Amino acid sequence: MSHDYPNIARELLKSLGGSDNLEQAAHCVTRLRLALKNPALVDAAALNVIDLVKGSFFTGGLYQVVIGPGEVEKVYAELRNQTGLAASTIADVKQKSAEKINAMQRLVRVFSDVFMPILPALIIAGLLMGINNLLGAKGMFIEGQTLLDAYPNLDGLWSLINLMANTSFVFLPALVGWSAAKRFGGSEILGIVLGLMLVHPDLLNAWNYGKAVAGLDGQQLPYFDILGLFQVEKVGYQGQILPILLAAYVMSVIEKWLRARVPNAVQLLVVPITTIVVTGVLALAIIGPVTRHIGIFITEGLVMLFDLAPLVGGAIFGLLYAPLVITGMHHMFLAVDLQLISTQGGTFIWPMIVMSNLAQGSAALAVFWMTRNARDKSMASTSAISAYFGITEPAMFGVNLRYKFPFYAALAGSALGCMFLSLNKIQASAIGVGGLPGFISIIPQFIPMFVIGMLIAMLVPFALTCVLSMKIVRPGYRVA
Repeated sequence: MSHDYPNIARELLKSLGGSDNLEQAAHCVTRLRLALKNPALVDAAALNVIDLVKGSFFTGGLYQVVIGPGEVEKVYAELRNQTGLAASTIADVKQKSAEKINAMQRLVRVFSDVFMPILPALIIAGLLMGINNLLGAKGMFIEGQTLLDAYPNLDGLWSLINLMANTSFVFLPALVGWSAAKRFGGSEILGIVLGLMLVHPDLLNAWNYGKAVAGLDGQQLPYFDILGLFQVEKVGYQGQILPILLAAYVMSVIEKWLRARVPNAVQLLVVPITTIVVTGVLALAIIGPVTRHIGIFITEGLVMLFDLAPLVGGAIFGLLYAPLVITGMHHMFLAVDLQLISTQGGTFIWPMIVMSNLAQGSAALAVFWMTRNARDKSMASTSAISAYFGITEPAMFGVNLRYKFPFYAALAGSALGCMFLSLNKIQASAIGVGGLPGFISIIPQFIPMFVIGMLIAMLVPFALTCVLSMKIVRPGYRVA
């Protein structure tokens, strides 16, 4: 279907208070991110009925307009064409609005800015790891055997996929170091070097740290002896987030401080080596050990909560995740997922995120089934498909929150699905696509129960939305 993008952009500008009210604009996968001089000038009622607009809201100092995958790029291009605005990144726009947000929102923004650029690498790795797990799962396809046992010629393919799948997780600190250094204003290449240093082969593999501390298999914790004055643990940080995140921040602060004071003639010689040496010592001697224990404390606390009260933990997560998506605070869970995978061997958080996404998609699908309005029917169908593949904003803002009761039905379905997963201790070995393909990343022995959870998360919101549409909107009739 063809859309009149120039006209859509003109109507957007008019509803946003005119082109003079627009300071900067960027876009993500589904939304326009707009920095406005005066958000009070926005005519939300007129904005939300514009073709392609699925909803709008103000959060984190930015006005966000939900358009949808693919279409948002075309609307953004036309918006720039009509206003003459320079191309901006999301980070640029967020920086512009930074003074309008509180400390908690700034912290969430840091997580978002650091992890969103590397998310594709993590998802690809998660899907490949899931495929590998299926190939090596005993009894999944053949009773008493793995596919590798039945077909030995698959071993080379399995090993190759395993190599590709593990790369992003083994060198995760390098990815985070690059993204974090960029976010904090430091040198990106130094961020990569710092991340690689934390996973250097000469360091004890992070996954063997527990064995060395406990003295298992004859392993002992190795140390760097620094001039006989003090010792530094000779331990790596594969797959871990907090050490490199804080180390990259410290590195950026040191580098910017040096650049402001070292003469230009010797900056290339002095700044990089001083930055890496000082930050490297701090990272291995202080930052790494401290943040490792903080990360372990956080993950063990979460595991304990879900072990002691799985139904309560699942219900709370299922009810709160979608509202957190609205505020943007859901990005913080990515760091928790990665920490759980690193220290516990799997994450129970990511499977529950899938439940929330599927529930929002099913509620939107029910609106498609019940509504007689052609525009709502079109929006609901495309939004449901998007949510079923992990992108829920069009479904939430364009459909479910507009009617309200589909959103509540989705929360109920999400809570029930999460409670079921939590009760059965379902875990994923990696992060994957947060929708229908999500089962690929689940640890194989949990896949059957995970599929049951998916059915709960999909059927409950669909049924509730259909019933409520008849009881609340127009008793005895479909949604008008």
